[in-house]
Amino acid sequence: MITVLLAIFIPFIAACLIPFIHKVLTGRRIGWFVITIPLFLFILLIRLVPSLSDGASYLYSFSWIPSADVYFSTHLDGLSMIFALLITGIGSLVVLYSIYYLSEREAIGRFYTYLLLFMGAMLGVVLSDNLIVLYVFWELTSISSFLLIAFWSHRKQSRYGAKKSMLITVTGGIFMLAGFLILYTITGTFNLQELISMREVIAADSLFIPAMLLVLIGAFTKSAQFPFHIWLPDAMEAPTPVSAYLHSATMVKAGIYLVARFTPIFAGHATWFYVVSCVGLLTMLWGSVNAVKQTDLKALLAFSTVSQLGMIMSLLGIGSLAFASSESTQIALFTAATFAALFHLINHSTFKGSLFMVVGILDHELGTRNIKRLGGLATIMPITFTIALIGSFSMAGLPPFNGFLSKELFFEAMLSLKEANLLSVDSLVLLFPIIAWVGSVFTFIYCMIIVFQTFFGKVHAPAPGQRPAREAPIQMLISPMVLGSLVVLIFIFPNLLGTYILGPAMNAVYPQFEGMHGLVPEIHVWHGWEMPIFMTIGVIILGVLLYGLLRYWKWIYSVGFLQWTLDRLYNAWLQRIERVASIVTKTYMTGSVRDYIAYIMLLFIGLVGIGLLGFQQFIFDFSNDAVIEINESIIIFVMMCSSVAILFAKSRITAIILNGVLGYSIAILFVVFRAPDLALTQIIVETVTTVLFLLCFYYLPEWKNEHKSISMRVRNGLIAAASGVSVTVIALLVQGHSLYPSISIYYETASRLAGGLNVVNTILGDFRAFDTMLEVLVLFIAGLGVYSLVKLRRKKGVDHTEEK
Repeated sequence: MITVLLAIFIPFIAACLIPFIHKVLTGRRIGWFVITIPLFLFILLIRLVPSLSDGASYLYSFSWIPSADVYFSTHLDGLSMIFALLITGIGSLVVLYSIYYLSEREAIGRFYTYLLLFMGAMLGVVLSDNLIVLYVFWELTSISSFLLIAFWSHRKQSRYGAKKSMLITVTGGIFMLAGFLILYTITGTFNLQELISMREVIAADSLFIPAMLLVLIGAFTKSAQFPFHIWLPDAMEAPTPVSAYLHSATMVKAGIYLVARFTPIFAGHATWFYVVSCVGLLTMLWGSVNAVKQTDLKALLAFSTVSQLGMIMSLLGIGSLAFASSESTQIALFTAATFAALFHLINHSTFKGSLFMVVGILDHELGTRNIKRLGGLATIMPITFTIALIGSFSMAGLPPFNGFLSKELFFEAMLSLKEANLLSVDSLVLLFPIIAWVGSVFTFIYCMIIVFQTFFGKVHAPAPGQRPAREAPIQMLISPMVLGSLVVLIFIFPNLLGTYILGPAMNAVYPQFEGMHGLVPEIHVWHGWEMPIFMTIGVIILGVLLYGLLRYWKWIYSVGFLQWTLDRLYNAWLQRIERVASIVTKTYMTGSVRDYIAYIMLLFIGLVGIGLLGFQQFIFDFSNDAVIEINESIIIFVMMCSSVAILFAKSRITAIILNGVLGYSIAILFVVFRAPDLALTQIIVETVTTVLFLLCFYYLPEWKNEHKSISMRVRNGLIAAASGVSVTVIALLVQGHSLYPSISIYYETASRLAGGLNVVNTILGDFRAFDTMLEVLVLFIAGLGVYSLVKLRRKKGVDHTEEK
C-alpha cells in the first residue's frame, strides 16, 4: 500500500533534506515548504476514509530481518486512520502557526528537522503492524521529542525537561519491549493481526499477566498516566507549537493508541479492566486537582492534559468489559464507553490544540503567561478571547461545544458500570461515577480560571520587559480559529464523525463485533432528562460556587498531602543515582592501563569459571594427540624462556628482542607443522610489529623500574596465573569435545572444488577469498604506516613545538 509507505517515509526524507533546502529557503520560507508535507499526507489519507467506512483495510509487508521474524508490516484501519489524520491535520496547523510564532533568529531549519522526524515516528507507531517495528518508531518518538523539548538548549529547564521525559518514556518503552518479547514467546509471531487472532492462546498462557502489565507500563509512561505523569509539565519548556503538537495530537496519545490497539488481545480479563480504568480515573482526578493550583497557563494546560488523558484511559478500561459479556445489551453498553473514548480523543485534540495556541499568542504578544499578570484582555484581544472561550467551555463540557457531547457519554459510561455483573466487578466500581464527577468539577474550575482570570477583571499595567496588550496578527490566529471552528462543527454534526471516522475505528477495536447493531451509537445533542445531564448541572452549580469562593479555599493546596509532589521523589532518586554512579566510576576509572587489563582478565576468568563449573564437562582426552618431537619441544622451550625473560628485561630493546624471539619461534613452529602460509604471515606481522616498536620506543624516555607494592605484585601474579590456567584448561578441554563436524572434508573436496591440492591455499584463496583480501589489505596499510614513519622521521636539529 503505497499511501501508507509514503505517509511514513516522506517526513523522514524531508527531514534529511531540510538542512540543504534551508540554505535556499531562508527565514519563514522554509516553513511554507514544510507545511506542504503534512498537508499532502492529510489529503492522501483522507481519500481513503470512504473505503475504510465500507469495511476495507490496507495491509502491506516486506521482509526486513526474516531470520528474526521481523517484517516491515503496515496496517491502515479505522483506528490508525484517526491518529494518522490527527498527526497530519493538527501537524499542518501547528506548522502554519509556528511560521509566525518563531522568530527568524531561531534555528528554524533545525526546528523543522526535529518536527518532521517526530511526525514520521508517530505515523510509524500508528501504522506499524509488527511489534518490533512499532517499538523502533516508539523509541524514535522519545528521541525526537527529546530534541524538540530541548530546542532552547541554552535554558537549564529545557534540558531538565527533555532529560526527564526521555528517561521516563524510554524506560517505559523498554518494559513494553519485554512485554512484546513475552508475547512472541507465547505465540511465535510479532505480527499484530496474528496476535489478535491468537487471543485465546495468549489468555491461556501463564505469562499472560506479566506481558499485559509490561505493555501497560509502556503505554502509561507515554501517555503520562499516574504516577508517570511528572514528565509532562516539565515538557512545557518546549516552544509552544511543540507543546500544542505533543499534547493535542501526537506523543501523549501514543499510549492511548497502544491500549486501544491491544484491547482485542488483553481485554476481557479483570486485571486489564481494573488497571486501565483505575489508573485512568486516578490520573483524571489527580491532574484536575493539581491544575487548579497552577498560575502558569502552560502548566495549567499540562495538568489538564494529564486529566483528560486519564479520562480517555478510564473509558477504554470500561469498554474492555464488552469482551467478557455475552448479552448483546451489555456488549452495546460497554462498547459505547470505547466509542466515547475515541470521540473525546478527537474532541480533545481540537480544543486543547486551540488552547495551547492561545496561550502561545498571549506569551508571544505580552511576554508573560502568568495568570497573576494577566486580566481584562477580552476587549483588547477579542479574537483570542473568543477562541479561548470556545476551547475552555468545550473542555469543561458545556454546550454548544463538542466537549459537552463526549462528557455526557463519559458520564453514561461510568453509570453503566452498575449494570455490570462481570469479572467479579463489585460494589467498589460504584465509586467510579463519583470520582468522575468530582474530577469534572475541578475540570470546570480550571477552565473558568483560564477564561475569567485571563480575559476579565482588571487590566494589569505592563511589567518591566512586558509588552502592552494587543491582538495577535491574523496569520497567527488562523490555526486556532480553524480548531475552534471544528469544536463547534463537531457539536452540530457529530454523527458525520461517528459514521465515517469512529465507526471503522470501533470495528478495529472490536473485530469480533464488526457489523453488530449498536456498535456505533448515534450521538444526540440532547439526551433528555437523564442522569448524565443532572450530573452536568451539578458540575456547573458546584463548579461556579467553588470558583467564586476559590480565594477562600485555595490555601488547602499549601497543607498536607496536597503539597507533596512526585517531582520531589523523582529528583531525590535521580540525585542519588548520579551520586552512586559518580562514586562507582571514580573507583574503577583509575587512569591506569594495568588496572583496565586486570578488569578485562578478571571478567574473562569469571566467565570461563562460571561456564566450566556450570557445565561440569571436565573431560581431558589425549588419546588422539600426536607425539611431541624433540625439535618441537626445543622450540616451545625457547618460547617459554623468552616469555618469562620479558618480565625481567631491564630495557625496552631487550624486551622487543625477546618478544621478537617469541614471534619468530611461533613462525618456525608453523613451518614444522607444514603451514608455510601461516609462517610467512607470522613473519611479516612480527617484522612489522618489531619495527614499529623500535620506532616508537626510540622517542620514549628511558625505561625505569617501577616500585610496586607486594600486594600489587601478588594481585597481578594471581590474575596472570589464573588467566594462563583458564586458557590452558580450555585448550585441553577442547581436545575431548567435538562441537562441530570435522573440516577434513575440505581435504577431499579442495581439489575438485577449487583446483588446488594445498587445503590451506584453497581455503585462503577460494573459500575465504574475501577475508584473505582484507587481511592482505590490513598488512598493506600496516606496511604503509611503517614506511611513513621511517620516511617522515624528524630530521636532526629540527625542534618541534610540542616537544618544548
